[in-house]
Amino acid sequence: MTGNENGGRLGEEFFTPGSSSFTEFLAAHRPELLSTRRVLPDGVRAAPDQVPHGTTVLALTFRDGVLIAGDRRATMGNLIAQRDLEKVHPADDHTAVAFAGTVGLALDMVKLYQVELTHFEKIEGVAMTLDGKARRLAGMIRQNLGQAMQGLAVVPLLTGYDPSAPEGARGRIFSFDVAGGLYEKTDFHAEGSGSPYARGALKKLFHRGMDRRDAALAALQALYDAADDDSATGGPDIGRRIFPIVSVITEDGFERLSGPETEELSREMVEQRHSRPDGPNATP
Repeated sequence: MTGNENGGRLGEEFFTPGSSSFTEFLAAHRPELLSTRRVLPDGVRAAPDQVPHGTTVLALTFRDGVLIAGDRRATMGNLIAQRDLEKVHPADDHTAVAFAGTVGLALDMVKLYQVELTHFEKIEGVAMTLDGKARRLAGMIRQNLGQAMQGLAVVPLLTGYDPSAPEGARGRIFSFDVAGGLYEKTDFHAEGSGSPYARGALKKLFHRGMDRRDAALAALQALYDAADDDSATGGPDIGRRIFPIVSVITEDGFERLSGPETEELSREMVEQRHSRPDGPNATP
């Protein structure tokens, strides 16, 4: 959409009043640019060993906001396709999205979602509400339903800091199904192949009022448990110095924990596992 076909000038569509949604703008004028609209030929279905899939991501609230984290492994069937994939991304200053599912489509969806939020703010002059952001992402997932039914599903996890919510409940978590169903979660949630084990760990470790450090350790413990029981989830790789991505969103905005901090917490957690292989007990 560079305008080269009009001698370098922008086309009429750029000057016609319409929706503040960049996705709807593309769908109306250049739908072929939307990766979520493409489907495989009739009768063709993607096999798990043909495309990389991301696995486990999770989120939990804590005293100052919400934390979101993910392991680094991508798989193709029984093969490890990538060991250092980044599954957690900022969507804007106070929102983050992580994904499980088809990596290529997920990365495209994340980039499009980032543009969607920026475009809305520029057109409307105000940022979208967190509930609006969740509904907008649900609509984008719904557009991918055809590919999801062919085996190319993307399942995101959305977190954000909502200043309009009551104090102590401003960190919010939203999950989705492949048809675009939207569900707000309380306290914590996980998605991906290792999510049942991660949720089980968070169920015993989570307590309200956790500080950032305790929340990060709980997330790392949950990812470790997921990797312990799910071969598609990668645990901390001490030898290669590959550690989970952990980010927080507070009143001050999105912040990714630094590499040294994540490494220190991961090594502390692994050291604890030497004496207690099944992890810490539930908080009294």
